[in-house]
Amino acid sequence: MTFDYDLFVIGAGPGGLAAAKKAASYGIRVAIAEQEALGGTCVNRGCVPKKLIVYAADFALQHQMAHSFGWSDCRRYFDWTEFIKSVHQHVESVHHSYFEQLQQAGIEFFRGHATFIDAHTVEVNKCKYTADKILIAVGGQPIKPKIPGIEYAITSRAMFDLPYLPQRLAIIGGGYIGVEFASMMKAFGCIVTLIERDEMILSGFDDDIRLGVQEGLSKRLIRFMGNSTAKEIKYSEERLLLTITGNSQKTIAADTILVATGRAPNTKNLGLENAGVELADQGAIKVDEYNRTTTENIFAVGDCTNRLQLTPVAKAEGQAFANTVFGKKPQKVDYEQVPSAVFARPEAASVGLTEAKAREKFGESVKCYRDRFQPLKSQFTGNDEQVTIKIVVKGESEHIVGAHMVGEHAADIIQSLSVAIRKGITKQDLDETIGIHPTTGEEFLFNSL
Repeated sequence: MTFDYDLFVIGAGPGGLAAAKKAASYGIRVAIAEQEALGGTCVNRGCVPKKLIVYAADFALQHQMAHSFGWSDCRRYFDWTEFIKSVHQHVESVHHSYFEQLQQAGIEFFRGHATFIDAHTVEVNKCKYTADKILIAVGGQPIKPKIPGIEYAITSRAMFDLPYLPQRLAIIGGGYIGVEFASMMKAFGCIVTLIERDEMILSGFDDDIRLGVQEGLSKRLIRFMGNSTAKEIKYSEERLLLTITGNSQKTIAADTILVATGRAPNTKNLGLENAGVELADQGAIKVDEYNRTTTENIFAVGDCTNRLQLTPVAKAEGQAFANTVFGKKPQKVDYEQVPSAVFARPEAASVGLTEAKAREKFGESVKCYRDRFQPLKSQFTGNDEQVTIKIVVKGESEHIVGAHMVGEHAADIIQSLSVAIRKGITKQDLDETIGIHPTTGEEFLFNSL
């Protein structure tokens, strides 16, 4: 049978774009469809605009410390509207760059919603296209709890379109999205309340990291309500009233309520049943270790599957798919040593196993080395900012299976360490390494303790 394309990709987010470009490099005919903007959540409603807001918030924090370094006070004003306009302009430039990359690679781009007609046919804008292989890379979307008045709350998607800064912001959910927005918006002067159903924020991270970030947020006067859940939202006299149940049974007044309670695969209305593609829990697409679905010629990568919801992981899966199917070089993604970060202030990052997971896997052979200290900048300004560093090791060789950090530049430091950890570094290797002084990263070289 002759097909219109060798590969048709549904979704032009990080995973879909990576797969399409890598597949095209092997000389095959590729098309990609996207109903929204190129780049997916990361570029448009996630990583990129969020990191720009982090940078903007950092100026406010630096201004608070400037007098300690000899700078005199001056009047400053932050224009949220003007800043967000610049963010959108930058995102538009990224869209243009992606579109040029697709053209240069000879990839045909369709703007519209794609649905399956059968295992080899998709429909976009009432036109049908056939393909030998089809890749699903439609990402995920925020989910909201089913409580009365939830329609008054927004998700992270709408945070980038706020017409003005809210004076009072309530955040439901203490995962990395909720924590990051709490940190950023507090720096801009918002009164922030964070509601989390667990005792501590950042479920899934190492407990020392969770504690370090939570203490840091509390020092910045972010109001934290643990072991609590949202019960109801009401609109009254141009304000929102959020009723909390659990340890904190009270009603909070807010101008904006952000729901950050997780994301779900964006797999509805794709016609997957027409192609025999089966779903797992919460609507995630079932895939094997080579990203193949339950239909032989259909594959899936990224947040629409039930694996790690991280942009670099989606890219790696997309490239691995293309290398396996079209490059004839079977490739799997290693999910064991994937670094991740929380771009709050204080910043946090981790790679490998938490202490709890390591003990669950390796038992009594696990040991931990940790340190908590005040970095030079904090000592000079007197703001009592603390850094936490921790490595998790196993066996007599003290092979490192996890590294965790809270503090300035945590993401960059852990990212560099992750290369060494993947290569089997031991505690002794760190001890025998000479660091750069004075830096925060040198504290991981525990020979200084």
